[in-house]
Amino acid sequence: MSVVRYRPARALTPLEADVSRLFNSFFEPRVSAGPTGIAPRRWVPAVDLVEGDGGYVLRADLPGLSEGDVTIEVENDVLTVSGKRETSSETKEDGYHRIERSSGSFSRRLKLPTGVETEQIKATFDKGVLEVKIPRPEQPQPHRIAIEAADK
Repeated sequence: MSVVRYRPARALTPLEADVSRLFNSFFEPRVSAGPTGIAPRRWVPAVDLVEGDGGYVLRADLPGLSEGDVTIEVENDVLTVSGKRETSSETKEDGYHRIERSSGSFSRRLKLPTGVETEQIKATFDKGVLEVKIPRPEQPQPHRIAIEAADK
């Protein structure tokens, strides 16, 4: 009879894989697989939000897109960055063709702090990186209210 050591961490590995698979399948679109047997993946661009001295800077990696492919809107203190990345299709007569780049529409939303002057928001696009500069809202300053004598 051989002795097998019990390692509790080993028991978590299958559970961790099941949970990861569950979360990944929840966020993937429900589409049927193409002729390759692989379902297309949903494309969600990476976004960073950094707070600096003058305000906030949102950076989004949008490879293969131009500024005309992206829309930025502000409504009810919510900044929305949206766009679409198209796939190019090719036809080959005697070969196998496979596309692994994700494509499609995307939309990212950011709740802005109260008081942001939305007219002051600036956006630039350079080498596939969108940069949106959001000014810091002015904090309300306390002020004195003069007391007037009541007329009697």
